[in-house]
Amino acid sequence: MDTASRQDRVRPAAPSPARQSLADAAYAALKASILEGLLPPGHEAVEQAIADQLGMSRTPVHEAVLRLQHEGMVRILPRRGVMVLPIDPEDLRQTYQVLIALEGEAAALLAARGDAAAATLAAMREATDVMVAALEGGDRAGWAAADDRFHRALLAGCGNPKLARLAETAADQAQRARAATAGRRGEPETSGIEHEAIMAALAAGQPEAARTALARHRARASADILRALGR
Repeated sequence: MDTASRQDRVRPAAPSPARQSLADAAYAALKASILEGLLPPGHEAVEQAIADQLGMSRTPVHEAVLRLQHEGMVRILPRRGVMVLPIDPEDLRQTYQVLIALEGEAAALLAARGDAAAATLAAMREATDVMVAALEGGDRAGWAAADDRFHRALLAGCGNPKLARLAETAADQAQRARAATAGRRGEPETSGIEHEAIMAALAAGQPEAARTALARHRARASADILRALGR
């Protein structure tokens, strides 16, 4: 294992408020690196090398790795370090089933919020506009990131923080798969159209229509991603 040549692939830890623990900072840095593909499936690293790069001791890095193992992103290898797990198609299929149920409920809740949903809708609109512009410019990574922001905004604005937290791990796995397959899929113009349908139902205050539009979007997108993983 050539850890020295791989160290530059870990995203630096962002400056953290005093109340945020080093373990939280290590977790955020490692998770971002995995979701963005900077640490690809199969990559191995030793915890001490990661800790050195992040400028912290091994203990918070180990705590972060334990969290990521629980979320199904890495596996701790005894006496070897940690390995980024590949994306398992069957696990991803089940993850999308969970995500569709949770995001569908979030969409229904948001549609029922009336004027309180305005800021969330504005964030979803901005993310969709960026997504479409990125696609037109051939920026698949930018498209995937903006698509993820659309869905994160929906969850954050639904008015049920517990639901949003439960959906976070599934959303992380979906984003990882979306980013990993962005370059292997056909032109995803359909996503922008489906986002418009979701936002129209939300703006009209139609909970069940919003739930249905969201489910159709995620079901179609997940089928595309699973096909790309099989190639």
